[in-house]
Amino acid sequence: MAAIKTVLFDIGNVFVHWDPRFLYEKLIPDGDELDRFLKDVVTLEWHTEHDRGKSFKEGTSELAMRFPKYEDLIKVYDTRWTETISGQIDGTVHILERLVERGIRVYALTNFSAEKWPPFCREYAFTDLFEGVVVSGEEKLVKPDPAIFQIAIDRYSLDAEATLYVDDRLENVEAAEAKKMQGHHFTDPAKLLADLEARGLL
Repeated sequence: MAAIKTVLFDIGNVFVHWDPRFLYEKLIPDGDELDRFLKDVVTLEWHTEHDRGKSFKEGTSELAMRFPKYEDLIKVYDTRWTETISGQIDGTVHILERLVERGIRVYALTNFSAEKWPPFCREYAFTDLFEGVVVSGEEKLVKPDPAIFQIAIDRYSLDAEATLYVDDRLENVEAAEAKKMQGHHFTDPAKLLADLEARGLL
């Protein structure tokens, strides 16, 4: 394998804990009802359309028309979206800081709403450390579509074989590997650190 020169990171559940459940468990006290709501109404598939470029206003309005009895709960997905994030994963942020100190190039490729990305960056200072970020909502493409990985490769002149891609979703890691990148399926900072140390990056 080629020596790693660049690390390309996912954001959600790598640098911050993200789950719509964090918001809705505050609003739906019954566990069974909460599970049904997240399975049938505010689903990951529906959310992904915001990552693909749909506005939250449009997405929540459309869903509220399909499920009018849940209109109030659906609309807060926009107004209280920040509560779907429960906090920063400090261990990964520390790894990012160390990579930057070592002179390793660091970028991000994230499935993220174009409208929510700027306020997220203002809230989380670690985003300033990336040399560049490809945001799915801006590109109207979502991982694991190979095209969005190619955008990152082309935009930042990445040597794919010398790039390590880090993501918590295995299908995204496999898509990066199909683009000749090396992959790390993220589960926790300790395992990522051990992998980076084994590769001689830290």
